[in-house]
Amino acid sequence: MKLIKTVDAIGHVLCHDMTQIIPGVTKDARFRKGHVVQEEDVPVLLSMGKENLYVFEMAEGFIHEDEAAAMLVKLCLNDNMTQSEPKEGKIELKAACDGLFMVDRKRLAMVNGQDQLMIATRRGNVAVKKGDKLAGMRVIPLVIEKAKLDKAAEMCGSEPLLKVVPYKVKKAAVIVTGSEVAKGLIEDKFGPVVEAKLAAYGVETVFRTKCIDDDATILAAIKQARESGAEIILCTGGMSVDPDDRTPGAINASGARVVTYGAPTLPGAMLCLGYFEDGTPIMGLPGCVMYAKSTIFDIILPRTLAGVEITKAEIAELGYGGLCLGCPECRFPDCSFGCGL
Repeated sequence: MKLIKTVDAIGHVLCHDMTQIIPGVTKDARFRKGHVVQEEDVPVLLSMGKENLYVFEMAEGFIHEDEAAAMLVKLCLNDNMTQSEPKEGKIELKAACDGLFMVDRKRLAMVNGQDQLMIATRRGNVAVKKGDKLAGMRVIPLVIEKAKLDKAAEMCGSEPLLKVVPYKVKKAAVIVTGSEVAKGLIEDKFGPVVEAKLAAYGVETVFRTKCIDDDATILAAIKQARESGAEIILCTGGMSVDPDDRTPGAINASGARVVTYGAPTLPGAMLCLGYFEDGTPIMGLPGCVMYAKSTIFDIILPRTLAGVEITKAEIAELGYGGLCLGCPECRFPDCSFGCGL
């Protein structure tokens, strides 16, 4: 650091906090360590009795923490995010719209593996709303070699580390299976739960029907659902190994490519997930979706509605964090359930 006159300090970086005292009003840091002195700051500093200042003498090839944080932002930002102004060297990102928040964990770890760089995010593959906080980033020292940021940018490439993907699916079909429901022996409690979960994402149920436990009947309903213009098809119930449960067989016979029948999650182990050739997803939902607060359906629904296909390998990784703890007050997704996706 070096000592210079305050009137000559414009553009220089302060080495320590500058406290302003106004009797009976305030005693606090008026300018923080790391602040870059602006022209309008000079009269204020002089009024505080600061005719001389200690400032950092910026060596060639080094940049201020605010500029470094802005370079980290460039590695993360996509069109559906907003960024804050730098504050004490930190910049935060927020969602500019509702959607699915995604994180490239491998490349994020590459950046955070570099000395003196850090980017912290919320969990990925979860639903976010406009204005939700997504990430914060800064460098550790007050000034840093620009070469370190350049190296991180080279490692990451041009694709953003973070994304907010708006929801694409707007129309759904709900097929309620079960002879006891279709025949009116009991009230359907499953369909309304599923439709309410869809409505929370702005998805309209454009086709709904009830089917007896019969392969041909369920298959015909799936065909009608396809013809209705639905962009996602959800079959409720009939997912166990009971001989009367026919939903998995009907999905398999529908022409859909089945990704999985079964998932390493509790609740939700009996999920069936597939995709038609045009990308339309179809799911067979286990009975737990009807009564449990959070299930496999809540984990994969935001990603499905954003049009991001789920693979067999990703389903397998759900085993890590796949156990819901059944908290008295459900906090999902602000918990470990589903963190493996």
